[in-house]
Amino acid sequence: MTYVDGFVASVPTSKRADFLEHARAMGELFKEYGALTVVDCWGDDVPDGKLTSFPLAVQCKHDETVVFSWITWPSREVRDQAWKKVMADPRSQSIPAPPFDGKRMIFGGFQMVSVI
Repeated sequence: MTYVDGFVASVPTSKRADFLEHARAMGELFKEYGALTVVDCWGDDVPDGKLTSFPLAVQCKHDETVVFSWITWPSREVRDQAWKKVMADPRSQSIPAPPFDGKRMIFGGFQMVSVI
């Protein structure tokens, strides 16, 4: 069954090009190790909330933009093995660090249950 990793982070708006460089390099590794798709989205219409919202969840600052990304995998098993391989791959160490505060990123793995 298809499996999805989802991520939301807050990236300094001035670091968009750095974010894309990091995302593309990591995405190529994920694809090499079995990812079906790797999608990165730059926030365009992401409203602030009072109780919950993407900006609140990642403590987005006034000079930052929310990014929303996901990776689809053929299965959780493929995903679990791929993450180990990507982290062990020496090429991942040469990819520039992500230009955001990873402590404010939210992420999780999800079983896909419906596609329309």
